[in-house]
Amino acid sequence: MQLSKNRLLRLLALLFAFSLVAAACGGDDGDDDAGETQTTEAMAEEEADDHDEDDGHDHDEEEMAADEPEEEAGGLSQEVIEQAAEEEEMADDEMMDDEEMMEFDRSTMEGIFEEAEFRRAKVVERITAQIEAGEWGVGDDNVLRGPEGFTIDLNECPDDWSNTEGITDTEIRLGQTGPQSGTLALYGNARLGWQTYLLHVNAEGGIAGRDVVMKSYDDAYVAAQTIEFVDELIENDNVFAIHTLGSPNTLAVYDTLNAECIPQPFVWTGHPAWGDPEVHPWTTGSILSYSTESVLWGNWIKDNLADELPVVVAGLVMDNDFGLAYELGFEEYAHNNPDVVSEFVPVRHDPASPTITNEITTIAASDPDVYISMTAGNACLLAIQEVAASGLKDDISAAFTPSVCKAPASWVSPAGDDGDGWYIVGGGVKDTTDPALIGSDAFIDFIIESLEANDLDPTISMFGNGYMLGYPYVEALRIAAELPASANNPAGLNRANFILAVRAIDIHHPIFLDGITFAMNGNADAFPIEGTDISQYDSSTHSWIVSNVIDVNGASGNCVWDKDNGGCR
Repeated sequence: MQLSKNRLLRLLALLFAFSLVAAACGGDDGDDDAGETQTTEAMAEEEADDHDEDDGHDHDEEEMAADEPEEEAGGLSQEVIEQAAEEEEMADDEMMDDEEMMEFDRSTMEGIFEEAEFRRAKVVERITAQIEAGEWGVGDDNVLRGPEGFTIDLNECPDDWSNTEGITDTEIRLGQTGPQSGTLALYGNARLGWQTYLLHVNAEGGIAGRDVVMKSYDDAYVAAQTIEFVDELIENDNVFAIHTLGSPNTLAVYDTLNAECIPQPFVWTGHPAWGDPEVHPWTTGSILSYSTESVLWGNWIKDNLADELPVVVAGLVMDNDFGLAYELGFEEYAHNNPDVVSEFVPVRHDPASPTITNEITTIAASDPDVYISMTAGNACLLAIQEVAASGLKDDISAAFTPSVCKAPASWVSPAGDDGDGWYIVGGGVKDTTDPALIGSDAFIDFIIESLEANDLDPTISMFGNGYMLGYPYVEALRIAAELPASANNPAGLNRANFILAVRAIDIHHPIFLDGITFAMNGNADAFPIEGTDISQYDSSTHSWIVSNVIDVNGASGNCVWDKDNGGCR
């Protein structure tokens, strides 16, 4: 029996990507090009043709299916990493798709935007073909259908729901909530970067001739405030789509937004709950899942501290849904890998507390071999300082800070030499203040010039993160604006076409490191980012030194989050 082309393509790409995990985490620092996961249909067809020469039975396909790595709900499983590490590494030049063969010049903004246009056209072409075939789009039954069984029954939307709410003849209104005050206020600077990018987009003609505008509220990272402001955005501001920041904040409103059939894509949080295209189809994430990050911490320990195993690992955990996602992820890893982690000691801290001295003292008393910050905001900086002040840094073999605290200017550099040598599974996001990138990365230079032109300080990393959030939003809006009519949905930009574009997005995101894919595929792949760098901080240059880039696109299983018990089901 011939293997499914799509399934074989995906399997080949996954096995190649996973084989890089072991090499990346324990290999030479010079393997910076690890993580490329490109394939050709010709390669897959050749493999499939080889199977056609068999006796016609389906035992080969069954054997391959049995050996295929299993997905882990909400993230990447250690089992997948271990199995993939046994596979032979494929050569990069054997795995090339048509985007790479176009040889876009990513060293110039012209080349970046040319590639963006090409990739948008490919997504529009894919969706259009399926709509014209009657497979996707809104059918006569008023059900929206998309990739890999993705569906939304629009009959269940409120009676007063509008497919074009927030769209006028001149503008597209977006809503946003996030902390502009409180302990995580620095993250609120991202909205200003995002709005600056929108100024550029609007100056270039906007989306389908409309300006994109954003209404923002300060929820101070308080979930009750997020609920209040989301209600305001829905009832009074009449926005087209809503963006939220923070795990507890997003969890507080994503049931409501999905019941109201309001798009909530690319939220700024890596909670695994956003990988739920069936129960919460209107909500998606935008960064690496905390569950995957937790497993990669463990895998780094296994590969780099082999002579010390098993080790005691202690974690400073923010006491809310955000920190819980990290804690559960690493707790599961430790449970499944007792030969790597002999004991995991989580110590929780109040998100609003201005100090964490007592918590670090408790952690130091547990005599850990490895320390991990599972927190955010100023607590990341405080942890670096307190770990050094307590003497713990001198006693441990490694210390990790989380991907959400990657910005050196905000969370690492103020600690001076105390930050030197810390590790991070960084999620693949480039730091717009990295001296090594300034002047050599076209998109970073574009961001800096845009910020300066609008009187914003480019040395504040969070402004740059606004471009990380805004870029895919704009690309999805542009794709939706080009989509044709389906049986029960008009052509062009509307909520149904927008979420269809989001669920089929496949772009090069220029603020992520090369080799990291930004893509989703309906119910089969609900996480846009499944790649990361593994880096170590150099206090002398105030930058993260990237040793490896890993991409595991398509490897994470979907996650229906169980609020009562915690964890995916």
